[in-house]
Amino acid sequence: MRIIGLTGGIASGKSTVARILERLGGVIIDADQLAREVVAPGEPAYLAIIAEFGEVILNSDRTLNRRALGKIVFADPESRRRLERITHPAIAQLAEMKLAALKEAGTPVVFYMAPLLIEAGVTSRVDEVWVVYADSETQAARLMKRDGIGRAEALLRLAAQMPMDEKRTYGKVVIDNSGTADETERLVRDIWEKEIKEGLGGRG
Repeated sequence: MRIIGLTGGIASGKSTVARILERLGGVIIDADQLAREVVAPGEPAYLAIIAEFGEVILNSDRTLNRRALGKIVFADPESRRRLERITHPAIAQLAEMKLAALKEAGTPVVFYMAPLLIEAGVTSRVDEVWVVYADSETQAARLMKRDGIGRAEALLRLAAQMPMDEKRTYGKVVIDNSGTADETERLVRDIWEKEIKEGLGGRG
């Protein structure tokens, strides 16, 4: 089974690219979705996060308030590392379970979508890396619109991540998502034909 790591910067458009790949027949494992699963109420990582950060990061229904937690960890690198020490091992374990099940089912290609694939040092989990790229101005504008935040907070979040120009150097394939939705669709379809379909002997 070929495992392709799909990564990129915040608001670079990973989910948009993943949806296109899924429509083309790609199987996606979303690390963000795994992250939500491991912090569901009662899960070991959920209990560890409360112990570490206090109940101030809970909603009234005792689910995790991701926005409140995000404000803490994006403003303080040490807090972010403390959170990652809790969540990364739990996500890794769940990812391995899902990948094993897909391999058992005979799935030929899987995309493992993870924003911190490179930073978290888990590129060994994948066979190759594809990077979804957007320039920093495009990222900031999308982030402000998506999360309803000001430019200062958007830039703070961007500064907390590996610069996109550095991240793109890790990619076997770089998907430039700075343009229009139609341009990205055409680009991803072209990459699918060359990188996936031909490798499957025309299947998919």
